[in-house]
Amino acid sequence: MSQTTPSRAPALEDRYGAHNYAPLPVVLTRGEGVHLWDEQGRRYLDMMSAYSAVSFGHSHPELVAALTQQAQRLAIASRAFHTDRLGPFLEKLCRMTGLDRALPMNTGAEAVETAIKAARKWGYKVKGVPEGQAQIIVPAGNFAGRTTTIVGFSSEAQYRDGFGPFAPGFVHVPYGDIAALERAITPDTVAFFLEPIQGEAGIVVPPEGYLRAARELCTRHHVLLICDEVQTGLGRTGRLLACQHEGVTPDGITLGKALGGGLLPVSAFVAREDVMAVFTPGDHGSTFGGNPLAAAVGLAALELLERERLAEGADELGRHLRQRLFALKHPAVTEVRGKGLLVGVEIDPGFASAREVCMRLMHEGVLSKDTHDTVVRLAPPLVVTRAQLDEAVDALQRVLRSLEQPSRLAA
Repeated sequence: MSQTTPSRAPALEDRYGAHNYAPLPVVLTRGEGVHLWDEQGRRYLDMMSAYSAVSFGHSHPELVAALTQQAQRLAIASRAFHTDRLGPFLEKLCRMTGLDRALPMNTGAEAVETAIKAARKWGYKVKGVPEGQAQIIVPAGNFAGRTTTIVGFSSEAQYRDGFGPFAPGFVHVPYGDIAALERAITPDTVAFFLEPIQGEAGIVVPPEGYLRAARELCTRHHVLLICDEVQTGLGRTGRLLACQHEGVTPDGITLGKALGGGLLPVSAFVAREDVMAVFTPGDHGSTFGGNPLAAAVGLAALELLERERLAEGADELGRHLRQRLFALKHPAVTEVRGKGLLVGVEIDPGFASAREVCMRLMHEGVLSKDTHDTVVRLAPPLVVTRAQLDEAVDALQRVLRSLEQPSRLAA
């Protein structure tokens, strides 16, 4: 295959690709651990980890070995047949999460779509909701993917603009408002589907006790509590699952991103027995979901997460990161929030946009991405060290000092 000259790479993307992303002006060519390199050979600290997909770092040798060895044996086989890799992967997934069964898919959005189908069918077949009347409650500010069903229950105008009509059956409530949740529940409510910490909304952490109260409400009203742990799960927030910060066991969870070890898309919907029992052969499936290559990598990723105690490490490192950020005490920083190694830094737009901060961080050798132009996301691979976190915060401090004071304050 011919090599693309460095100077042409962004131009080719711009000419031949759909303009659905606005990437920072850097062309990456290699990654190892917590670092990325551009085409000029400059090294960057990755403080984004592909929205948690690279939680184990880039090209982790153990995961690359699992991928390579399995690819040389058997990569793809239809679910019309058994393979020797899928069963052990599903067993590990269920044992670690404490749930009964798992349904493997590829992307996080597919796992969410699977959860929606399961919740609705459970509502009709188990709870007894009249056919076609099932309602799923979702919080405002949610982000669970880009399919038409999922953007249909988003509260973000841009995600919906021009993509309707949308599927009915979703009810919005304010995030973190337990009274609003209770008011929204009706006999036709089959599930409450939420992120334990909202990622794309800007790393929004709900009030203490919110998840516990939601669990109690759902149990009392015979409603499924389903947690979207695609971004927050698998150690990212300092627990295996973010819902475990409040000791909550959901009826179902969606997992993805880190489950693929930073090498390929792997996702799953994991749920209790009666929820998963609604699926019979032919109800749901995926050409690639549960393929032996994905199962081998997913199993290796789970084993690595457990053996290296990465969730516990994320908890400790996250505390250090937030302490360093709090200590900055710069007027451009209006809030620091998050848990573990999922942290958002709110930027006062009077000083700069969050994208401008990320641009300046890039020039300091640190890569991240803004959220809604107001929040800088700091979510490095879980294998990051304390010294590397300090390096990132020091770079942010230099960027903040370089920002001009807003004219309205100078006046």
